[in-house]
Amino acid sequence: MSTRSGILAGGNWIVDKLKFVDTYPQQDALANILSESIGNGGSPFNVLVDLARLGAEFPLAGVGLVGADAEGEWIFQQCATHGITTSQLRRHPEAPTSYTDVMTAQATGRRTFFHQRGANAFLDDADFDFATTTARIFHLGYLLLLDRLDQADAEFGTRAARVLARARAAGCKTSVDVVSEDSHRFSEIVRPALPQVDYCILNEFEAERTTGLPTRTADGLDWSALETACRRLLDEGVQEWVVIHFPEGACAMGRDRHLHSQGSLHIPQSEIVSTVGAGDAFAAGVLHAFHENTAITEALLTGVCSAAASLRAAGTSDGVLPRRECLALAQKYGSRENKHGKAKMRKRPAMPPSL
Repeated sequence: MSTRSGILAGGNWIVDKLKFVDTYPQQDALANILSESIGNGGSPFNVLVDLARLGAEFPLAGVGLVGADAEGEWIFQQCATHGITTSQLRRHPEAPTSYTDVMTAQATGRRTFFHQRGANAFLDDADFDFATTTARIFHLGYLLLLDRLDQADAEFGTRAARVLARARAAGCKTSVDVVSEDSHRFSEIVRPALPQVDYCILNEFEAERTTGLPTRTADGLDWSALETACRRLLDEGVQEWVVIHFPEGACAMGRDRHLHSQGSLHIPQSEIVSTVGAGDAFAAGVLHAFHENTAITEALLTGVCSAAASLRAAGTSDGVLPRRECLALAQKYGSRENKHGKAKMRKRPAMPPSL
């Protein structure tokens, strides 16, 4: 591992078409679009751009498929701007670049997604070349949103699990993220990948669906359930760290089965512009710390600070600051006291998000 450096990220490459509306309407009703823009979307795209904005001093590279269209060209331009290597990012000759219409209600910052799967649906095992990479970490996301990689595999359970196993065999540490799909597919798609994962990064909803353990009660977060969920994910194969994030903060558990936790920052509602991409900003902060071999307490702090920074701008990554400036936000705003065994928030706050 000492000779390896950098993060290689693969999976969903998406153009987010961001629209702010005055209110989210009931079906058949009308809402007014107040502003619109485009931004990066999808786990590898978001995480790599966030890492660049955090000031990562190690190589960044992507794997995936985009369309032979204007949106695909925009993705390549953004990668060039942020110093992301694209030798494994290819244009699909027939499918369009994947995009998501993100509708954000101005009053609450809550968002709704309308997704075109596009070229991402064709990404498969053969598109990943680990023979030439010297990356320290390979990050794959989002499971449950990659049609071919989510398919069954006779040896590994899923094709995504096969890809992760290949990455580990090549010398990479592996990381995964999952989309917050409201379904019962987590057991058949997420769980087979766990033995091939070093760093499993989920939100509390995804952890609940993967383990079958409800993570909230009427009184708020169920810390006992979160701790049990972490243990169960480790027991099912996660090699090093389970990290679960939620609006109140984040927690993590490693091989010693000790639960670590960190409260989210007290960002005033008036300063929150959008919650789009905060989950990926959190993941980028944690992966930056893992790459640099820092303590888990610093990894969680970096994650919640990166997520907090992202809340203050409309685009997925526009609010992410250099790492030192993100960490300074903790001093400016302070963090929620939600450590295991201490005071719990009594209800789920609207911000920061857990996607």
